[in-house]
Formats: sequence, C-alpha cells, structure tokens
Amino acid sequence: MKVKVLKVRLSDEFIYSDQKMLDVFLAENNVLKFESAFVKEEESYWSVILYYEELKSAVSDTKTPKYSAENDSELNPDEIKILDSLKLWRSEKAKDQNLPVYFIASNKELLSIAKYKPAKKEELRDIKGFGKHKIENYGEEIIEILESV
Repeated sequence: MKVKVLKVRLSDEFIYSDQKMLDVFLAENNVLKFESAFVKEEESYWSVILYYEELKSAVSDTKTPKYSAENDSELNPDEIKILDSLKLWRSEKAKDQNLPVYFIASNKELLSIAKYKPAKKEELRDIKGFGKHKIENYGEEIIEILESV
C-alpha cells in the first residue's frame, strides 16, 4: 500500500487545477482508504491522505479495459436524468460524510455510470475509477438510483 498526501486549495486561482490533479490520481489508482481534514489558515484548503494501490499493480479481479465516458455532450435525455440524480446523490452523500464531492465520485465517473448503466453492483468494476472501496461503500445506492430513474 502506498500513501499520497494532496492539498486541495479553495481559492479560485487553484481549485480547478487541484481538483483536476486529484481526479487524475483517483482514475489511475485504487484508493483503499483516505483521511481528510479541512485546514483553515491564511488560505483554506483540504488536506487529503490517500492510501492506495496503483491500478496496474493492484490485484486484478477487474476486466480491462474499463469503461470511461469522455464528455457529456452526447447524453440522451434519459442519461441526463441519471447524471443529474447521481450528482444530487453525490452532493448529499458528501455533505453527510463531510467530504468534498469528488471523494465520493468524480464527474467523469458519474458520467460513465450514466452512459454505461450497470445493472448490478459488480458491473461497477467496469467503470474506470471504481475500485473495491467505492463499490462496497456506494455500489448499492448507485444501482438503486439507476433502477429508480
């Protein structure tokens, strides 16, 4: 298990690039657990400790290649409803757990779910960025959302 410490600064100048860096890291690695703390200093930020395995070296019971949607410009009306429902769920989950939304799932992961529409929790393995941790913690809820929309 490897450890990575990241800082997500909240100022307009840095938030986009810091979130992008985190999204890329999450897509390329299997996060086993994480810790976060909000630091309020001269410049407020989230300090994040990620315990992870690289996807290429992780024990692989997943299929390759993983499904990954590239953009939301090609969504049909049903997929837009699914994506909106997933984003609402993610916001509520992040608020309940006092975490930034991208810890729950990145926009790209939600977009991939909306397009791929997995029918079973296990099929979430096909979504790039979804490892054992996310599937165990959020899989059932995501499938329930897909079934209800």
